[in-house]
Amino acid sequence: MTVPTANRQFFVDTNVLLYTLDGRDQGKQHAAREWVDRLWFYSAGAVSWQVLNEFYQAGRYKLKWPDDKLRHDVETLALWEPVPNTLSLARRAWFWMDNASLHYWDALVVAAAEQACCAYLLTEDLQTGRKFAGLTVVNPFAHSPADLGLKVYLH
Repeated sequence: MTVPTANRQFFVDTNVLLYTLDGRDQGKQHAAREWVDRLWFYSAGAVSWQVLNEFYQAGRYKLKWPDDKLRHDVETLALWEPVPNTLSLARRAWFWMDNASLHYWDALVVAAAEQACCAYLLTEDLQTGRKFAGLTVVNPFAHSPADLGLKVYLH
């Protein structure tokens, strides 16, 4: 695959963001941090407000991270211009629920990734390689950023 030519090619699900904080699985933490760092470098990341809200909630209550750290992370990730929760997003999620047998929260993530015009959805919650219209699911712990064209170029 080649380096993405358009911004916002990769939609990042909550679990990937949480692994950047969670040191209990250092392999996943390293992979998640590598993905997020590379997406910043290429300006190729996207999220939704649903993802950021879930990230804050799980970071606070499951991982016990301090509010100021989580709030800073949410404010930083908001630079990716998160997809808002709207009625049209819910309707598209309902479409995916009815046509792909997804649970509502997963269907909202797929719908948001579509709305953000992403080619890839980074998540471990859905089957890697599965396609939803023009969107392909990628397990970020089974594939590196370089596998999808996000290489590091040293000068």
